[in-house]
Amino acid sequence: MSAPSSFPEGVPATTRRDFLRAGASLAAALAWPVWAPAASGADSVIVRTRSGRVRGTLDRGVHVFKGLAYGADTAARRFRPAVPEAPWRGVRDAIAFGAAAPQSKGKEAISEDCLFLNVWTPGLGDGGKRPILVYIHGGGYNNGSGSDPLYDGGNLCRRGDVVVVTVNHRLNAFGYLHLGGFDAAQYAGSGNVGQLDLIQALQWVKQHAHAFGGDAGNVTVFGQSGGGAKIATLMAMPAAAGLFHRAWTMSGQQVTAAGPRAATQRAQVLLDALGVPSDRLDRLLTLPPEKLLEAAQARDPSRVESSALYFGPVLDGTTLPRHPFWPDAPVQSARIPMVIGNTRDETRAFLGNDPKNFALSWDDLPAKLEREQFVDLPVADVVAEYRRLYPHYTPSQMFFAATTAGRSWRGAIEECEARARQTVPAAAPTWAYQLDWGSPLDGGKFGAFHTLDIALVFDNVRQPGSRTGDGMEAQALAAAMSAALLAFARSGNPNHAGLPAWAPYSLERRETMLFDATSTLANDPRGGERRLYQRVPFVQRGTM
Repeated sequence: MSAPSSFPEGVPATTRRDFLRAGASLAAALAWPVWAPAASGADSVIVRTRSGRVRGTLDRGVHVFKGLAYGADTAARRFRPAVPEAPWRGVRDAIAFGAAAPQSKGKEAISEDCLFLNVWTPGLGDGGKRPILVYIHGGGYNNGSGSDPLYDGGNLCRRGDVVVVTVNHRLNAFGYLHLGGFDAAQYAGSGNVGQLDLIQALQWVKQHAHAFGGDAGNVTVFGQSGGGAKIATLMAMPAAAGLFHRAWTMSGQQVTAAGPRAATQRAQVLLDALGVPSDRLDRLLTLPPEKLLEAAQARDPSRVESSALYFGPVLDGTTLPRHPFWPDAPVQSARIPMVIGNTRDETRAFLGNDPKNFALSWDDLPAKLEREQFVDLPVADVVAEYRRLYPHYTPSQMFFAATTAGRSWRGAIEECEARARQTVPAAAPTWAYQLDWGSPLDGGKFGAFHTLDIALVFDNVRQPGSRTGDGMEAQALAAAMSAALLAFARSGNPNHAGLPAWAPYSLERRETMLFDATSTLANDPRGGERRLYQRVPFVQRGTM
């Protein structure tokens, strides 16, 4: 492998030198061609990667490779951009998922050696030029990994003849702690190294597309919740330009990033919790990961909501030189077709865990809304408008609807509008959807909650963790939504014969596909709610 001779704008010079040195080491160590797949046995397969040979498995016609390293152990690069993985001799098994990033939640193994991805593909080195779909997991910027059973790519491969990739990357303080305000020379990009990990993974995908039967020129990134927000951020990062060609986001938006002052304030809170002076950042490099995770539970200084420290992308002026979708959509991504989706009852996923929220009275409602909608509107005005728009709603129905509109839905509208306003020549269209179909489980009380669409777009309603049930409606909707994703990945347009005609989003009509037992295209659904919340500026969590 030859080392890259140039880098996209936005990659720090120190990182470029690290990549060049690592690339030269790889080139010297490898004694075989990079692209040369070979079969080994009836149920295992071997592929040659840039760093060495890996052995995967064959599952019902799909080749599966788990735990493929796309970068070296980040413990030696804490708070700094990663470098490529070291080469090896012999054959490594790729039959088990790699460790997830350090995090305080989750049951799987965690480690700073966490730069792994997983590949599902129908063919190896066959010139198939298949669309590649790279899924970026949710869990905000704090938790999660690419190994959740709901993200299994086998069914998408079988249904659509595509390559599916899932990825792990650094999270929370390890991926988004902005230390550049204290030491710009050493830590200029520290607030976005989690994003730079994703860029490194996409570079790996581009380099290995042919070996895994895919098309390096047709890469779709898709993700839910935090995954969608990471995608929105990538769309404004110069180093990500050209690495993906379509974007599909689900209940995850990033309109604005954390400003450098706010990010530095959060870093100071963490340093104070650890007892580390800002002029001794070297002490952070040897602390056990659990100490950093514990300190990250300090209260965030934000005035918008009360929570542990927020970590997310930072407007550092270099790796992220602008806000992702403010004051407009990024020009660098204007020609990338995009789907922006949400679910009808987002907040039932996290506010529905309190049984009291299903039994609210009109007297209870104002205080609950004041605390949970995260929008500084007169609560009396919100209640009055919802009672006018939906006179049949109970206080609990109003609570979930208003918190969804105030907390989760507004970012999707902001991004749709920003894309619709773009006047870049040959700008690509944007399609909007809303999942209206609700889960039949638990008596249907959670409706179309946050995360429900994951199993549907992956066609994984029977996988562990799916809360769709496996009834005929769930299966039919999974077929329709996964077919839309596959059509979009193949052509840049989500329309297919199983849906009514899906028009792109415009400011005039605000066309939105309502996925349901019978899906329909609607103009400006929930327009009254949209107009209500547009009375106040949109404030992305973590911006201030």
